[in-house]
Amino acid sequence: MRERVNFHTLSCERSSVYGEFDMEIRPLRFIGEPMRVQFDQPPALAKRPDCPDRFLWHGETYRIVETVNEWHDYSRRGRMERNMSPEHAAVASRRGSWGVGRYYYRVRVDTGQIFDLYYDRAPKNADDRKGAWFLYREMAATDRGSRT
Repeated sequence: MRERVNFHTLSCERSSVYGEFDMEIRPLRFIGEPMRVQFDQPPALAKRPDCPDRFLWHGETYRIVETVNEWHDYSRRGRMERNMSPEHAAVASRRGSWGVGRYYYRVRVDTGQIFDLYYDRAPKNADDRKGAWFLYREMAATDRGSRT
């Protein structure tokens, strides 16, 4: 069973998860590529998945050992941003609407690396209404006292 620890920030955060020292997590490199994920138990709702148990990227399988953080972004992008009244858009920005939004997960994998990945709920087309998983970026954890 992997440990779940929630911090609600997007880019830089402090964590004592990695031992007794206060750690800072910063972006190391942008990846922005699609990937495949695997679940030990499939999600109950396809458009609201939990963090996967593994992901496959460039022929390698990465086992997720810890969910460091998770957050949701229900922002509407492009033409979807303008197709709703302001009152309905405010509600949708809090809880999402069909095909809009992303579920982000910051994870530590069995190699010790930290990655941000996300599930984009937007359908690919009318025939393929499922969203897609993306490997967003690799993160680096450093001791708060040491800046690299």
